[in-house]
Amino acid sequence: MSYDYDQVSVPDEGEAVTLVEEGSDELDVPDHPVVPIIYGDGIGVDVGPATQQVLEAAAHATGRDISWMRVYAGESARERYDENLPDDTVEAIRRFRVAIKGPLTTPVGAGFRSLNVALRKELDLYTNMRPTYHIEGVPSPVTDPGAMDMVNFRENTEDVYAGIEWEAGSEGAEQVREFVEAEMGFDDTIHDGPVGIGIKPITEFGTKRLVRKAVDYALENGRDSVTLIHKGNIMKFTEGQFRDWGYEVAREEYGDEVITEDTLWEERDGEAPDGAVVVNDRIADNMLQQLLTRTDQYDVLAMPNLNGDYLSDAAGAQIGGLGVAPGANIGDGRILAEPVHGSAPKYAGQDKVNPTAMILSGRIMLEYLGWDDAADLVYDAVEHTISSGTVTYDLERQIEGGEKAATSEYADTVAAEIERLA
Repeated sequence: MSYDYDQVSVPDEGEAVTLVEEGSDELDVPDHPVVPIIYGDGIGVDVGPATQQVLEAAAHATGRDISWMRVYAGESARERYDENLPDDTVEAIRRFRVAIKGPLTTPVGAGFRSLNVALRKELDLYTNMRPTYHIEGVPSPVTDPGAMDMVNFRENTEDVYAGIEWEAGSEGAEQVREFVEAEMGFDDTIHDGPVGIGIKPITEFGTKRLVRKAVDYALENGRDSVTLIHKGNIMKFTEGQFRDWGYEVAREEYGDEVITEDTLWEERDGEAPDGAVVVNDRIADNMLQQLLTRTDQYDVLAMPNLNGDYLSDAAGAQIGGLGVAPGANIGDGRILAEPVHGSAPKYAGQDKVNPTAMILSGRIMLEYLGWDDAADLVYDAVEHTISSGTVTYDLERQIEGGEKAATSEYADTVAAEIERLA
């Protein structure tokens, strides 16, 4: 297979990850895959190389290797391509299927609402997956952060990410207002004066493929429940429909492997069959409360885009903040792992920020490759490093007796710990 990239160096060694068969999302993974990496903007120049070092150590420790393919987006792409998201980058991730990126900042007037959103849409990475778990030694604002062990599945392509909106005072906004008032009968609903208007599409197609990802994950990983998070008591035909379509997936596509909460109580007195996943639903605002009050009762959450944005960040706060919160964008047979945090440009190049979130995002990537042994080494090494007190400045100032390490020193320590554990 040949590649025609303008300013990207394709590794001489390594093989592409491919599909086992066309139409499947099962991967055929070589022991030496090519993995595109975007360092990203701001602190990406620090956390990107640190992550590479740790993931390489885990691969080597388990008899494998990674051929990194440096690709560009954001500021580094503007320097090379004079554009924010070059075709080379999108095509590299599309072809090699498994990739990782650091944080990106979209400059004002750059043509994209968000570079992160643009990548997800271009590659149809319709699932934003965010595991949320506490690492021993990380300071937390709650008394029992270890109770948090959830995996959030957030729809990544519609709802507010559809980007269908019109600025107040624009011709488009006035056209939509006139249509809504005159043609649809909502003539007493919108206040007089300038109005910004947005449209919130939630489709059966988008909902069902997201919920399938969540249910499949729960079944494959021994999770007990999948909770559909929505505001369907108010938005009955968008978020209420998300709930209904989610239940349709549970009732119609999984047989005895999945049972809905109403059936569980109406027919089985609350006793789920062995190994079955229970699908239930919660109102979004109530769920924000239950994150704190009933943390250990939830396993996997599936939700529309905006709810997922709120819920996953709130959950991340309970385990110590976004500096340790990993994430990944997943489609059919393709993944782009990424940390949850932003680019923090004022700290760029200072070798001081915490790379844990990107490292643990790399752990998700390793699991997606089927390299669970390497992924476990990453987790164990990170936890041992932090719990022993070797941490970056953000955590050191919150714990007693910690040893402050630079970004690179922290990565050295985690990599050495991987070698020791292996």
